[in-house]
Amino acid sequence: MLHLKSQAHTFALNFHSKTDPMLDKTDFEVIIVGGSYAGLSAAMALGRSLRNTLIIDANKPCNRQTPHSHNFLTQDGKTPREISQVAKEQVAEYPSIRFYDGFATAGQKIDNGFAIQTDAGDSFSAKKLIFATGITDLMPDIPGFSDCWGISVIHCPYCHGYEYHGKKTAIMANGERAFHLASLVNNLTTDLSLLTAGEADFTTEQRQKLAQHNIQIFESSVDRIEHEQGRLKEVILKDGSQLALDAVYASIPFRQHSDIPTSLGCKLTEAGHLVVDEWQKTTVEGILACGDNSTPFRSVAKAVASGNFAGAFLNMELTNESF
Repeated sequence: MLHLKSQAHTFALNFHSKTDPMLDKTDFEVIIVGGSYAGLSAAMALGRSLRNTLIIDANKPCNRQTPHSHNFLTQDGKTPREISQVAKEQVAEYPSIRFYDGFATAGQKIDNGFAIQTDAGDSFSAKKLIFATGITDLMPDIPGFSDCWGISVIHCPYCHGYEYHGKKTAIMANGERAFHLASLVNNLTTDLSLLTAGEADFTTEQRQKLAQHNIQIFESSVDRIEHEQGRLKEVILKDGSQLALDAVYASIPFRQHSDIPTSLGCKLTEAGHLVVDEWQKTTVEGILACGDNSTPFRSVAKAVASGNFAGAFLNMELTNESF
């Protein structure tokens, strides 16, 4: 058994199915599209139940620019790459799990399951699908913004806030979103500003609370961000104001990283996430989703938890269908 696991480990980590004849392109029980935290967590649950599973992943996680991951027990302060590498090594120990390096580009409903095609022209089939495909952040046309994203221009006080506590901080948002973030970030710093990029949209009561906590409001749009290797120095506004800042929280739009789920009929929420129920099931029978593509709460811990749940639930479904 140890010898078998070692073989599976070596094969999985070095495997490119485009050239390896050992990969059977049919008869998978589950295909997982996306091999970051959520996908690997789902795979571990399935691998421990001996389910024949394929992970299709292009190794381009959305947090690859983030220097360190936080707020995840046992992994606090590790780089995203360190966490995912250990996860891959552990998942690869289960012989029923296979890896494919590439992009999934299309999917179809077929008899007794689904087929997934890749950018290399390969096609794989399975009874069930799990999409752990994440989302793509849509960067504003602000010079310096994307260079700082995930480093000093950040999205979540739980993931990044502690590292910038007591620092000069701003929030790029307006209305309810800005007020909500301000209430959270105010606990981390007393030097806080709001960048509303237009007329501030706050109630009288909200304005009073912001003033009570000495939170300044700047209504001019951001012109550019000055930085050194992603570390903020100044935010320059279009009215010429120059704000020396250490961190900026930004609320930006996103899209689904993969359009395969919607092409198969999976519905989206009004905000743009995949609709899932308490079991991580989408609106299409046989398809589950986990991780950032199906929740507004973006964190490594949440992704791992939802992936574990998706894998366990699919194992139960497969068991009920065959037992």
